[in-house]
Amino acid sequence: MNKGRKITGGKYHAYRKKKKYELPGVPRIVHLKERKFKVLRALGGNEKIVLLSCNLANVTDKKGKTKKVKITNVLETPSNRFLARQNILVKGAIIDTELGKAKITNRPSQEGTVNAILIEEKS
Repeated sequence: MNKGRKITGGKYHAYRKKKKYELPGVPRIVHLKERKFKVLRALGGNEKIVLLSCNLANVTDKKGKTKKVKITNVLETPSNRFLARQNILVKGAIIDTELGKAKITNRPSQEGTVNAILIEEKS
């Protein structure tokens, strides 16, 4: 069957265009560099901090203590292996820090920080 067509062959027409708040946002990629961010106006006049690059992470260990440490490398990214090669920070990525291996638990591109949980400690 032809996509977007009725059984008779006629076209389906959209009853309206998308409103501004329904449009998708610009995909922002967070690189492993010196911290750089942008402040955007969100709905209702609120402010949203968008991270463009970052080299620090809030890493929580198994005892519940959180430290701000430097990220040295992105080891692997389960969602896309090519992101790890380019040192791009996304949720679920395994990063190498001064404390050891850690997993990113938040979405850095939307929250303005990098939060992670320690997986392996350096000996």
